[in-house]
Amino acid sequence: MVRLRIRTIVIHLFAWGLAIGWLFPFVGLTMAAFRPLPEIVGGWWNFDPFTPSFTKFVSAFNSISFGFRNSFLIAVPATIIPMFVATLAGYGFARFSFPIRDYVFLTVVLLMTIPQQMVAIPIFRIMVSLNLENTLVSLVLLHSAWGLPWIVLFMRNFFSALPKDVEEAARVDGASDLKVFFKIVLPMALPALAAVAVLQFMWVWNDFFFSLLLCPANPSCMTATVALIHTIGKFEFDPGLLAAGSLLVMLVPVGLYVLLQKFYIRGMIGWTVKG
Repeated sequence: MVRLRIRTIVIHLFAWGLAIGWLFPFVGLTMAAFRPLPEIVGGWWNFDPFTPSFTKFVSAFNSISFGFRNSFLIAVPATIIPMFVATLAGYGFARFSFPIRDYVFLTVVLLMTIPQQMVAIPIFRIMVSLNLENTLVSLVLLHSAWGLPWIVLFMRNFFSALPKDVEEAARVDGASDLKVFFKIVLPMALPALAAVAVLQFMWVWNDFFFSLLLCPANPSCMTATVALIHTIGKFEFDPGLLAAGSLLVMLVPVGLYVLLQKFYIRGMIGWTVKG
């Protein structure tokens, strides 16, 4: 009992220390966004004087507002498209048998291991050949394709954990495979779809590498993450402005997670429990 209590205390101390360590830079970022630069030069933990304001948030939003619009126009379809395609594919891998099914699925999983930097030049050349560089369509297509492998894997695991009894009963009553999928399986998969939506949206929204690759300077397609670096001038730099912009960009995926948190958790743990 004593050993167990000591172990629990050590685990809690480690967890709290880790949480505080992660939270410490975020508090500094928040202080830099709310306070004038002279107040944080000597350290944000000095609160004499302390004059917070929302001035930098207003300036940051005015500077990157077009990036918010573009990020939404990219993230929403780049979340819906791969969700629809990968959900159908995941159900197919989970329920139907066909030649080389396992090899095809393994290939899909292996695609998740490809680093972004390895395919940057081929992707850029393809988009240039299609005249899609500096367009929103290029980023929508890219993120949709990039999200397919992990969503297929996720949904296939979820569908494999669902009981087959209801589907078999529906087929006995004459329901087709598509009707079984859309009327029975898809409603049961809503928690998993919520988890996928949160993860994919956060990935697309927070992307910087591909956005900078395909649309580095055109305001018509520049995302919020890329617009942030344009708040840094050549000869002057306000860290508070960058901090405020970073917090504003961060609010969108965090807000989505808060709204879908219950479904997200159910979807993440749903396929780990059989039946």
